[in-house]
Amino acid sequence: MTKTRQTILFQGDSITDGNRGRDQDPNHIHGHGYVYLIAAELGYELAGTQPQFINRGISGNRVSDMYARWNEDAISLRPDLISILARANDAGRIIDGSPSGATDRFERAYRHILEETKEVLPETGLVLCEPFVLKTGARTLNWEEWRQRLDEYSLVIQQLAQEYDTLFVPLQAAFDHASARSGPDYWIWDGIHPTTAGHSLIAREWLNVVQNSSWAIC
Repeated sequence: MTKTRQTILFQGDSITDGNRGRDQDPNHIHGHGYVYLIAAELGYELAGTQPQFINRGISGNRVSDMYARWNEDAISLRPDLISILARANDAGRIIDGSPSGATDRFERAYRHILEETKEVLPETGLVLCEPFVLKTGARTLNWEEWRQRLDEYSLVIQQLAQEYDTLFVPLQAAFDHASARSGPDYWIWDGIHPTTAGHSLIAREWLNVVQNSSWAIC
């Protein structure tokens, strides 16, 4: 029996968005970040089954923004696997004192996303990517608060991954190790947004976790 073509959806903020095209031009639909690198690697290796990679990341999104568009940008697509990477905008609104950061909705909104997805798409796999930040660029200001908040978000995501039986992609330790080797701005130019090398690091960590799991794309 021929295997059904797999659909893999990537969700998140600007790091996932990667300045992706908003039409069906296959040269731009994946953006120019880690999603593109993953789609390129697996697309080449799995040409026989031709998995479909969809990028629905939107720059500036918080987790609550993702939840607001979850029906049209996730549920309706009925993907086999959903990968989520989002965190910096939630933290940034709070640290900057923005009115939209008056309350921290990170865990609450994340939990809504996972609960609804598990309920409506019980056969869909979930990949939760760890938040990360490095001390460089604008993040040198309020650095201690940035690292503390992102570390707290990391613990939240690890707990949610365990509670909802999802995959978890650790990223902060990988960036810390890479930063000690080559300097933080080589990997993340402003403390949040990765360089080309930083996106490659994310893609490698993602592939290592996903392709060595029961949710491996084949």
